[in-house]
Amino acid sequence: MNNFEYFNPVKVIFGAGELNKLANEAKQLGSKICLVSYKELGFLTPLLKKISAQLKGAELNVVSFFEIEENPEIKTLTLGAEFCKTENVDLIIGIGGGSVMDGAKAMAAGVYYEGEMWNMVYSRHDDVKTVPPEKALPTIMIPTLPATGSEMNPCAVVSSAELKEKSYIWSPCIYPKVSIIDPELTLSLPPYQTACAAADTISHVLEIYLNGEEDSDLQHYFQEGVMRTVIDNIEKVLENPNDISARSHLQWAATCAINGFASPGDAWTPIHQVAHNLTSLHRVSHGASLAILMPSWMEAFSSRKPEQYFRFAKNVMQVNTHGKTQEEVIGEGIAAFKAFLQKISVPVSLKEANIKQSDLAGILDGVVKVSFGNDGVLACNPPVSKEDVMQVLTLAL
Repeated sequence: MNNFEYFNPVKVIFGAGELNKLANEAKQLGSKICLVSYKELGFLTPLLKKISAQLKGAELNVVSFFEIEENPEIKTLTLGAEFCKTENVDLIIGIGGGSVMDGAKAMAAGVYYEGEMWNMVYSRHDDVKTVPPEKALPTIMIPTLPATGSEMNPCAVVSSAELKEKSYIWSPCIYPKVSIIDPELTLSLPPYQTACAAADTISHVLEIYLNGEEDSDLQHYFQEGVMRTVIDNIEKVLENPNDISARSHLQWAATCAINGFASPGDAWTPIHQVAHNLTSLHRVSHGASLAILMPSWMEAFSSRKPEQYFRFAKNVMQVNTHGKTQEEVIGEGIAAFKAFLQKISVPVSLKEANIKQSDLAGILDGVVKVSFGNDGVLACNPPVSKEDVMQVLTLAL
């Protein structure tokens, strides 16, 4: 088991109906509030009106920046930071999924940041020149999607259309002060987005489970618990979108998957490093890109860690091991996981995302450019080469 330091200062208020505590929490952090959400609000419009009315009813001054795109653009976030400075905002509230929450964090840091905001981003792992932010406005997060866990971590994933890149900001200063996690806010989430969110949650622990430290008993049991919780509850939600109990389990699993509980001292996410390029180059949604890559990654690497893949098949996918070889159990486990993803109607091949064989070299170039270290490999346990990544992409066709 690796040595580690763990720190997480986020105050979490969890449960159905807990949104009504927002005004009281906001008053303790600021008086001039910027609400941040999507450029296309869609089904969130009634919620944003409700939140605005609650805050104004508490005599708080409210402005809004509803300009965030899916995979938030650094240019948009720079404009948002400037807007907050001009308006003398002292608190930012992000309402939405991962793109909004990550965008709100980046804006909060951008208010104080000197220089181009892209300089905050870990955009090269072979020659790190990143200057992470050291100060940010306080933020409150209100997630409406059980997926990214951004409501309880110090990470913000952002994009640059100009560079055709997607990577992350990582700094303790962007931890939210408060997160109000109210599962009722996910009741109107469309089925496809709900399913993609489930795939995203699973990936956050699966990647560490398969590619991290072997000697991590408690972490592995925790990771298995998160995956089983998602598998047990996603079909219930897809069958009955109003099942608030199942929604609650999905929401808390998403938060716990990437708030550090599952991975102290062990945080490899190599599949994400590949998946970001499906998004930046081909506009594949984040959860869908992970659903596509997870089965092919498992097919490519199961022989390197057969004990862990056997454990996944047995404990997570509940494969009956009696009378079967280790190889047979592993194969059944991977097949069962792929069948689960297909059953919840997320894509499991690049073909479903209109990505062809001829596109693979460009995707690989993007992975190497951003995520490979100066040792020429993608960091995880064991490390991954360019040839390995191409094998994963080819298997995913």
